[in-house]
Amino acid sequence: MSSLTLSQMTLDQLLASPSLSCSCGKAHKTPLKQAIIGEHILPRVLEPLKERKIRRPMIVSDPNTYEAAGREVCRILEEAGVKFTSYVMDSPHPVPDEYWVGAVVMRMTPDMDAIIAVGSGVINDVCKIAASVSRLPYLIVGTAPSMDGYASDTSSMLLAGLKITLPSRCPDVIIADTAVMAQAPMRMLQSGLGDMVAKYVSICEWRISHIINDEYYCEEIASLVRQSLAQCMESADRLLERDPAAVEHVVRGLILTGAAMGYAGVSRPASGTEHYFSHIWDMTAIEQGYEHDLHGIQCGVSTLLSLKVYDYIRTIRPDRQKALDYVNRFSLDDWKQFAVKVFGKVSDSIIEREQAEQKYNKETHRERLEVILDHWDQILAVIDEELPSYDWLLDKMKQIQAPVSPKELNLSPELVKDSFLGTKDIRYKYISTHLLWDLGYLEDAAETLF
Repeated sequence: MSSLTLSQMTLDQLLASPSLSCSCGKAHKTPLKQAIIGEHILPRVLEPLKERKIRRPMIVSDPNTYEAAGREVCRILEEAGVKFTSYVMDSPHPVPDEYWVGAVVMRMTPDMDAIIAVGSGVINDVCKIAASVSRLPYLIVGTAPSMDGYASDTSSMLLAGLKITLPSRCPDVIIADTAVMAQAPMRMLQSGLGDMVAKYVSICEWRISHIINDEYYCEEIASLVRQSLAQCMESADRLLERDPAAVEHVVRGLILTGAAMGYAGVSRPASGTEHYFSHIWDMTAIEQGYEHDLHGIQCGVSTLLSLKVYDYIRTIRPDRQKALDYVNRFSLDDWKQFAVKVFGKVSDSIIEREQAEQKYNKETHRERLEVILDHWDQILAVIDEELPSYDWLLDKMKQIQAPVSPKELNLSPELVKDSFLGTKDIRYKYISTHLLWDLGYLEDAAETLF
């Protein structure tokens, strides 16, 4: 075991260690074995194939990622005498759902011995599910630094229209050619930074839930994420120039964040309120039949919204009676009507989940409220320690010409307000809107902010 902490280790050192002992008492592991990162390194795709004796891989891409890197990967394998099957999805914008998982799986043959995905978010999520089902080795050739799912062992999927996180296969190897990634559409470079800035909120909320609910928390994992985020922000302004070094900082940050989720065993190091805004926007767009923006773009905008939420929380002076009166007036029937309005056809799943989770149970609320009242100064200190100022982040996002408001994403004020109120219902994870509900300020916050 290394005597270095997680945040003191390089990515190669982290991946070289099958198990990392930690002061939190856990031994941290990630299934990711190798990350090959650098300029013009696509030919190195042959290295893990030889090491793993892979002879008949299936290469999966879409029309855009095939042109970005898939064609070159196929050429490299062909010249090396590797027999392979190439499946190019017949849509430039596939979605992570049952159809595309089935489309990949149904094109697999018994002699295939690995899956090589060429792409980023959706293709990675779909292929991780296919690799999990088939139990085949899985490699991903990244084409854009657009999201943090490269190194995670879960897939963000749509199941019957509901955005869920499913266990899947973490890649054995990630190949990230920064020369390829630097040429991705600028929207995708902006998306990667948007997914990284979300970590300000996720780490903050992880710590708050640790205080209120005694949820597992690891400072070493949090420090690893903070350090990666700091490196990304230091070079963020050079993304607009497509500087490969700045792209590499974002790529490494995204990969490390994915590994951090594996180390924690939960998505806490990477997602919070801001991600749930994005999930609701995705589901609404799919149900109503219009296109939504990239996940990281939405996360960038919703991180700014979340900073405003926490600025509001800083102004609250908790009042026990106000909170108790609010929860006593809370109507589960009214909430169910709200769920139908916001979540549409997937509202039944949301309502059914609440029956098991009991987020709105009045007795458990009383217990949480007492902890909040006793530790309010500590909660405010965490907010101050973890979150940047709204103006600072706004300036950083504007430097790379990324969207900074819901209006730029064609999202109506009503949808944004409803999304804010609904973020607490996407996952059973304690976030800002749970805290506001516990304090009796949720609707006040919605009216004031949105």
